[in-house]
This record gives sequence, structure tokens and C-alpha cells, in this order.
Amino acid sequence: MSYFILAHLGHVSGESGGGVKAHLTKGQLAAVVAGNALEFYDFLIFGFFAIQIGQVFFPQDSATASLLKTLAVFGAGFLTRPLGGLVLGRLSDRIGRKPVMLATFGLMGVSIAGLACTPSYASIGVAAPLLALLFRLLQGFALGGEVGPTTAYLMEAAPLRQRGRYVSLQNATQYFAVLCVGIVGAVLGGLLPEGAFAQWGWRVAMLLGAGVIPFAYMLRRRLPETLHIASGEAVVPPSRAVAGVALLMIAATTISTYTMNYVSTYVQHTLGVAPTLASICTVICGLCAMTGALTGGRLSDRIGRKPVLLIGGSAVMLLGVPCFFAMLLSPTGPVLALAAGVMSFFIGLFPPAVLTSIAESYPVMLRARSLGFLYALAVALFGGSAQYVVTWLIDVTGSPLAPAWYMTGAMAVGLIGMLAMRETAPVFLTRAKRA
Repeated sequence: MSYFILAHLGHVSGESGGGVKAHLTKGQLAAVVAGNALEFYDFLIFGFFAIQIGQVFFPQDSATASLLKTLAVFGAGFLTRPLGGLVLGRLSDRIGRKPVMLATFGLMGVSIAGLACTPSYASIGVAAPLLALLFRLLQGFALGGEVGPTTAYLMEAAPLRQRGRYVSLQNATQYFAVLCVGIVGAVLGGLLPEGAFAQWGWRVAMLLGAGVIPFAYMLRRRLPETLHIASGEAVVPPSRAVAGVALLMIAATTISTYTMNYVSTYVQHTLGVAPTLASICTVICGLCAMTGALTGGRLSDRIGRKPVLLIGGSAVMLLGVPCFFAMLLSPTGPVLALAAGVMSFFIGLFPPAVLTSIAESYPVMLRARSLGFLYALAVALFGGSAQYVVTWLIDVTGSPLAPAWYMTGAMAVGLIGMLAMRETAPVFLTRAKRA
């Protein structure tokens, strides 16, 4: 599967964005891809097993109350993401991408292993949810500092006219992580009795991610630095409006993505679907969104960032309610797979163009911190709260279509930012100059 993700890159050497010859092998890029996938796997596993984790750390008479408390802790991990994006992004712009990517890996390993080994509420009382909260905050700080440097690294390592394809790996590996979480959930759900799955199955899933971090850390140590490759770029101060437009686009991206990630919890908690079938839905969501991301990255290099933004954003806005309605009307395997798959493909299509256009709007010495902070801030405000909000909306309104309407409204606002965003693709700018 990792080879499939990298295969769309073709040759990995050529003229970089800074006009310097870049000589990065597919194996070196795989180290960045694997690291990003692992970190998002660790981060997403908590949300996927929210129901089971809630039973361990927040025993309540009401299943909804337990789930809401668990999702609140899940969302708390997003509060430290802007801090991680700002602090670690600034370091990345000063000392290089590679040292920061190594540091985020170490922090993520400590936090995920700590969370997996935290005793239950029945064993240590209130200390259990407090420890879970602490490790979630550390996870958020690490992941907040990961996105900016990794995206900058991929863009700076890319040939000038393939930036979208390379940056699409950032999104594709996030969705690959969703796929892996679904596979792990399906396997564990099939092998373990229901009681064991709820009590410690999620711990096994977390430790699987933590167990491969040392190996991926060693791969990252061998990466070359890209900060000096991009140091020859012209420093063009970005427009003040770029930050506002970027926040609108990222907010729409993160709400749609985390609503997609919520599908597993949604079909279990709201539609009463078995955990194994829910895991299969997650696999389909991850696979289709990953395919959409790789497609969107390629398209953005050929036709420009803005058309991909508008096509993907409009499709998500128009298809969200029909897809959720189909799942509600007939929560069977084929219908769930088709509805979730179609929605997920378009949810994955436009984010590569979002990240690439924002990264191309900032000079190299501001790129990692600016992108990292804006991304983390939007995710903290909207992504971290998305699953809590949709669960609350379903409970308050009594409408199982609440997640779809929430996502549709977010995409409508995001399209305003997409319309306002200037075109940044080199192929488009070259044509404009010739004209």
C-alpha cells in the first residue's frame, strides 16, 4: 500500500522549488510518508475507539454521556496543536525540517504508549481520565508541530511542477492511517470477544502504532535537509488576507475530514451497526479518501489549485446530506460502503490543493510556522470539536442527519475562502505570464 501511494510520484529527482537539483529517493520520501501516517494513526485511534475508551475511563449510566466525555478528551488534544505548530514550526524555519520531525516522533511515541498503558477508572479512580487528558495534550502538541515542517519538506523536495503531487502525500497518508485504523479495528473485532474488545482491544491497537515508531524514527534520521534547498527562493511577503482565507479553507477541510472519521462511531452509536461492519466502513473511507487525495494532487499540478478546490468543495457540500440519508435509510453493508466511499473520495480530493496553495503563498523562512500554526489553529477550533458537536447535535435535535448538515454548512463557508484564494500553481502562473 505504501508503494501504491509513492508510485504516483514517478521520478523523484529533478529541479526543486528553489532551482536546485533535488536527489531524493523514493525510500527517503517513504520515511516522511510513513512517519506522517504513523502519527495520524496514533492520533486517530483514540477517536475510532471512543465508545470503548469511554467505558474504561468514563463509566456512566448514559452511553451518550460517556461518549461525550470521551470525545471531550479527544478534542482536548487539539488545544495544544496551535502551540505545537507555532513553537515547533518556528524551530523548523530556523534550524531545519529534519530535527523537528525527529522531535515530534519522540513526543508522539511517549504519549501514545503512555495512553495505552494508563489503568482504568475502576483501578485508579479519577487519576485515569486525568492521565488520559495529559497524554492527549502531549499528542496534540507533537502533531501540531508535525504538519508544517512535513508539508514544507515535501514541497521543497518536489520538482517545481509536481508540488501538488508531493504535498498530496501529506493528505494521502492521513487517510492511509484511517484505513489502517479500520483494518486493525476489523481484525480485533473479529478475533476478540466483545468484552475483551471493549476493555483492552483498543490498547493493543495503540501499542501497534507505538511499536513501529522507533523503526520509522531511524528512517527519518537518514533524511537530507531541505531548508537549504529552498533558501534561494525569493522572499515575497504574503497578503494579509491570505491568513483569513487559509483559515476558512482549512476549517472546511478539517470539519469534513473529522466528520468522515466519525462515520465509524456514527454507524455504531446512532444506527446500531456492529463494530466489525463499522471498521469496514472506516477502511473504505480511508481508501477512497486516499485515492481522492492522490488524484487531487495530480490534478492541481495540471489544471491549477483553484479548480480542484472548487470541484472538491462543491461536491462535498452537495453530497453530504444525500450520503448520510442513504446510510440512515438502509444501514446495510453495500449502502454504507457506497455512500461512505463516494463522500470520502471528494472529501480527500481538495485538501492537497489547500495545503499546497497555502504553502506556496509563504516564503521559505515563514513557511513551516505559518502553515503549521494556521492549520493547527483551524483544526483546534473546528476539527477537535467536530465529533463532539455532531454527537451533541444528534442528541439535542434528535436528527441523525445533523452531521451532514454541519459538514454542509462548513463547506459553504469554506467555498468562500476557496473563491477568494489566488491561483499559485506554477503551470498556471507560467501560462498567465505568456498571455
